[in-house]
Amino acid sequence: MIFDIIKKRRSVFPAQYNDKPISKKNIEKVLEAANFAPTHKKTEPWRFKVLQGEAKEKLGLFLSLKYMETDPKPKQFKVEKLIQNPKKAAAVIAICMQRDPLESLPEWEEVAATAMAVQNMWLCCTEMGIGSYWSSPGLIKYMDDFFELNSGEVCLGFFYMGYYDEEIPEVSKGPWQDKVTWM
Repeated sequence: MIFDIIKKRRSVFPAQYNDKPISKKNIEKVLEAANFAPTHKKTEPWRFKVLQGEAKEKLGLFLSLKYMETDPKPKQFKVEKLIQNPKKAAAVIAICMQRDPLESLPEWEEVAATAMAVQNMWLCCTEMGIGSYWSSPGLIKYMDDFFELNSGEVCLGFFYMGYYDEEIPEVSKGPWQDKVTWM
């Protein structure tokens, strides 16, 4: 039931992943789920770049070098984390958004549509027993130095994916009733 999957969805971080690979078929299923996200004026702004193998290592190296280049006081633990997180993931998917060239709708609507595509990916991963996590480091503003991005395309973050062994704890949320006004 979809409600149970929504309640079960969690951030599962690269440090929690095991070495089990994710099949191309399963990654394709996750991407197909993304493509069913709603989109105003049918702009379908989501774009994805799948990184596996050596490409993940190149991403980690790029992020760590860019961090050391741009931070006046880089911390060694963060350099290591930027290098290791992509390596620990079975796959990393760069989440990109292609702005409608006609700008026929507000940019926030295209960002929201892309976020809904990622939520579809996350729910699909949850159903398949794949851990996932959306990371949006400040370094994403430099991704046009790493990827060939089209005009109007921006990187919004990285979707890390990997199988995991440990039990993921339940999350407590405040009551939904506290966030609703009935009129």
